[in-house]
Amino acid sequence: MIAVPPALLPELADGLWHLFAVFLRVSAMVSLLPAFGERSIPTRVKLGIAAAFTLIVTPAVPAPDLGQGLLPLVRMIGTETLVGLAMGIGLRLFVLALQTAGSIAAQSTSLSQILGGAAVDPVPAMGYLLTLAGLTLAVLLGLHIRVAQFLIHSYTLFPMGVVPLAPDLSQWGVKHIARSFGLAFSLAMPFVIASLIYNLALGVINRAMPQLMVAFVGAPAITFAGLFLLFAGTPLILSVWSDALFAFIVNPLEATR
Repeated sequence: MIAVPPALLPELADGLWHLFAVFLRVSAMVSLLPAFGERSIPTRVKLGIAAAFTLIVTPAVPAPDLGQGLLPLVRMIGTETLVGLAMGIGLRLFVLALQTAGSIAAQSTSLSQILGGAAVDPVPAMGYLLTLAGLTLAVLLGLHIRVAQFLIHSYTLFPMGVVPLAPDLSQWGVKHIARSFGLAFSLAMPFVIASLIYNLALGVINRAMPQLMVAFVGAPAITFAGLFLLFAGTPLILSVWSDALFAFIVNPLEATR
């Protein structure tokens, strides 16, 4: 058994507290992180990912200045967990934007029931395909590197142990949620326009030829149009989404402007 010199015990304790303080924020964010924090990933793997990010981020973050007593410790735990969850929710909203865009597109093109139960969440097939493709693209573009930079930069925006102001945090959250739904509707706009044109054309044909069963004629057309738009528009959709995701990682406070 290796004996630790008594003079090194205070430094060892400070180093462990430093790791623990960083781990609180990192683990809270990793639990909601796109690709790495999905519900299909085992908890042990998430714990390993959080530990890896902690080892990467800790050398770039100043050590916390903890006071004496239990209250400063509880305050630090609550603050770091809150900040980590807020940042994780901000990133998770981009996944929600893809799922919402897929749901809007599927409902617009009558493809909402195809492969609807393939994902963990009950989303239509388009939402599942867009989400899976978006997460894969984000990882290929270096999401793990951007997340490490994001975590290091977060200590400049939210210093360790400093509680974010409730009005600022709530305003940031509301505006970012609104921005997320705006992004989702923008991504699904081609499908909404195609659905509008389809329904207008169907109404005109029905008025001109009431005896014709326009639903049987139009159903294959809207299905083909939806699949074609999904095939042709997915690269552009994912490009716009990934640009928005990485823009948020670079400047997470942009949503409040």
